Order: sequence, then C-alpha cells, then structure tokens
Amino acid sequence: MHSPFHPGYNPMIRKLDSVFTLTDDERQALEKLPMQMQVIKPDQDIVREGDRPSRSCLLLSGFACTYKVTVQGKRQIVSFNLPGDIPDLQSLHLKVLDNSVGTMSQCSVGFITHEDLHDLCTRYPRITAALWRETLVDAAIFREWVTNVGQREGASRMAHVLCELMVRLKAVGLVEDHACDLPITQSEFADALGFTTVHVNRVLQQMRAEGLIEIQGSRLNIPDWDKLKQVGEFDPTYLHLENDQAAA
Repeated sequence: MHSPFHPGYNPMIRKLDSVFTLTDDERQALEKLPMQMQVIKPDQDIVREGDRPSRSCLLLSGFACTYKVTVQGKRQIVSFNLPGDIPDLQSLHLKVLDNSVGTMSQCSVGFITHEDLHDLCTRYPRITAALWRETLVDAAIFREWVTNVGQREGASRMAHVLCELMVRLKAVGLVEDHACDLPITQSEFADALGFTTVHVNRVLQQMRAEGLIEIQGSRLNIPDWDKLKQVGEFDPTYLHLENDQAAA
C-alpha cells in the first residue's frame, strides 16, 4: 500500500483545503495516508448499494457518479464525483451502503481502509472536522440538486449543473480560464437532470446557439461566466468554499 501522489498535487488535500484550512502537519498526514491504487474502466461500479465495505474510495482522477436505481431499472444520478471526492465516506460510520458509485470515465481510485481512516481521525481531530464539514457540503449539494431538478427547467437546469461542476473543478485546480475537461455523456446528464437524452441534446444545442457554452469533444468552455450563472440561477454559497476566488 502506498500514497500515489506526486509532489505538489494531491486532489484530496486540494478538496479539503477548499472547504477547511489545513495545517502543514495535517497535509503531511494526509499525504502519508496508505491506500491501494486501482484503475477502473468507464461504466463500472466502484461500490454497490447493499455493500458492507471495510474501506472508502478516494477519486484521484476521472469522473464518477453516485446513483440509485428504481425497481423498473431506471437510474437517477444524485451527484457527480470529481477528483478529491470520497463518495462513500459515509461507509466509515454507516455499515450498509444505500447508493452505488460508478465511473463515467476511466478513473484512478485510492482505497483507504476504515481502520486507517479511524486512526487518522483519532490522531488529527481537525481532519475529523474537515471530513465532517465535507459531508455537510455534500448534503448541501444534494439539497441544491433536489431544488434544481424539481423547480428549474431546460437551459436553467443544465446551466446550474455546469456552473457547479466548473466551480468544483476549479477548487481542485482542474479549470483554466473557464474551460475544463468534462467527459459526461448526454445520457448521463439525462439521468442526473430528469431529462430524456433527446431533450438534453436539444438544450445543449440551444445553449450553444445562445453563446452560453462551447463544447469540443469532451472539452467545455464557458465564454460568458456571468451570463451562464444568471441563466442557471447559480449562487455558489451552498458549496461553502473557503476561497471565494474558486467561485469567481
């Protein structure tokens, strides 16, 4: 077991630092946290609903999603998972998972045993507070998604999610001039937004025509950030970022 990070970039530290200011000692402890690396192909489950895991997964690179499946087999994506996220952190205290986490692109994942996480939290109470704060931010994101899917329509619903992704990716250093890689398919957007795939395509075409977004392959560029925020009724307060510049 080993830590996979190269000097100067650690997505977990970048993520936690965006919502909770860490000390140098705490950063070093996180860098030394043992984990088992695994590369997982797209469209694969990392953990499944009903699992009783003895470890949690840290997303090191790539895009994943948390989702539920109905009895009829319909999938509802309830959040997008980005580098630095620990999407099954609740398994540290809840024995049975009530959702699944799957990859949307090829992902590098670091598995951290619950024993090592408990030991880290015992030795560094402020890291415990940082992880607790992260779970509270996750809950705030869930509330915002319920509001977005339940009350916004069309371009506004899509714009809100794109704004959120841009801000969260910027917080972990993966955005340059309001442009980022976004390997999310129209089908995956449909499962997240409650649209059909045809409607997702129609909405994206409309947003392109209005100059709100530019997409080349999996690369997203936002020419007018303020305009997209206005269309999406996007206020980044619910992300509770320590550094306000990440939301600019």
